[in-house]
Amino acid sequence: MPDPVPGAGEVLIDVDVIDTLWLETMVRSGAGQEYWPMRPPYVPGNGVAGRVVQIGTGADQNLRGRRVVAHTRGEGGYAERAVVAAEAVVEVPDSVDLTVAAALLHDGATALALFDTTKVGPRDGVLVIGASGGLGVLCVQLARARAARVAAVARGAKLERVARLGPDALIDSARPDWAEQVRAVFGEHGADVVLDNVGGPLGEAGFTFTARGGRFSAHGAPSGRFASIDRQAADERGVSVTGIEAVQLSEHDRRRYVQQALHEAASGVLAPVIGQTFPLDQAGAAHAAIEGRTAFGKTLITTNA
Repeated sequence: MPDPVPGAGEVLIDVDVIDTLWLETMVRSGAGQEYWPMRPPYVPGNGVAGRVVQIGTGADQNLRGRRVVAHTRGEGGYAERAVVAAEAVVEVPDSVDLTVAAALLHDGATALALFDTTKVGPRDGVLVIGASGGLGVLCVQLARARAARVAAVARGAKLERVARLGPDALIDSARPDWAEQVRAVFGEHGADVVLDNVGGPLGEAGFTFTARGGRFSAHGAPSGRFASIDRQAADERGVSVTGIEAVQLSEHDRRRYVQQALHEAASGVLAPVIGQTFPLDQAGAAHAAIEGRTAFGKTLITTNA
């Protein structure tokens, strides 16, 4: 395809790294058409990192040559060059690699928004369900920095890599006694905050470990659906339940959280684990790794820029 040309208020980015999300595999499969009615042919990809090489009229000319990350507003990211709105661009600090910046574009902003929504504090015990994914890894890191105790839930062989993140406890959800493992960590009180990155039955079981007056975030759905929570049971226990709507951010808030995530990376609080990268012409293999649950941490696509 010919190189895209930025219009008024837009910039052209020479793309180095492409953010890759589980959600993109779902949209590509044709699922969720009531929410994402994409019809081929289209270019997937909602986020890129690279360098600004061309600027449209009305946009800040000082952006030329700057290292940036940006959301593409739904599609167009799986490309060597991408046009984005100038207002969507966030400059990357010199000390932060573009690969790290791409990994934080969605997951870093989402993790920070989740911690603000659930109001994680220094006395809280936090249970992270699905700690081996890109978002889960960052949730463990933030919990270590902000909470009193963090327990990380993952499966099988991935536990060894999650252990390197330094949680206070590791819980193997593949074992039949995983519920007893959780109770051994948090006791009768339960976890003050439960972050469900998986959904389905695992997330629903996680809700039962939430302390009275605690907070449960049902934002994850890699299991195929979000956790279904009995609102009456939640009300009876005084548990605040939030879902994916809590992290559907405005353009302003998204930029603010991306900037904060890059700052946290520069200061060493957030360090996304890049589990695997694929060249752009193997984007299908990247999706297969995510869908097959073989991926650990963040999956990214790279170009030859």
